[in-house]
Amino acid sequence: MSKVIEQKEQVVQEITDKLQNSVSTVVVDYRGLNVAEATELRKQLREAGVDFKVYKNTMVRRATEKTNLTELDEFLVGPTAVATSTEDVVAPAKVLDGFAKKHEALQIKTGVIEGRVASLEEIKELATLPSYDGMVSMLLSVLQAPIRNFALASKAVADKKEEEGA
Repeated sequence: MSKVIEQKEQVVQEITDKLQNSVSTVVVDYRGLNVAEATELRKQLREAGVDFKVYKNTMVRRATEKTNLTELDEFLVGPTAVATSTEDVVAPAKVLDGFAKKHEALQIKTGVIEGRVASLEEIKELATLPSYDGMVSMLLSVLQAPIRNFALASKAVADKKEEEGA
């Protein structure tokens, strides 16, 4: 095989692996972003633990064939970038949606959430959810509330008994 074909097969395999191993993928059209804006977007995504890369649409189509995500093919028109996260389902959608609100040039096309193709509305809805750390914090707060209330009630009873005994 020629070297070019081998390189293309490696790229297709890389995309396939990302689609299979990610818990969340968002496909965007980045046309119109200047260098400074693209750099800022990449920085924000990197800080959130999101991989962001521009691929040729034909390479992504070959990868969607291998992963049975051919529903994505209709969105693979024009300049396309793919953001994937293997840890946080919310991160790609949250960062990209926030960035798109400030920069109209960035257009979210579609995405994949845990192996299922998602609509633009589902991606935007996902972006409104708190991050993983935020959800854990909320859960811990809910779990702590009964214990905190019991401790406060016990202290109030102890204080009342102390007042009565004095």
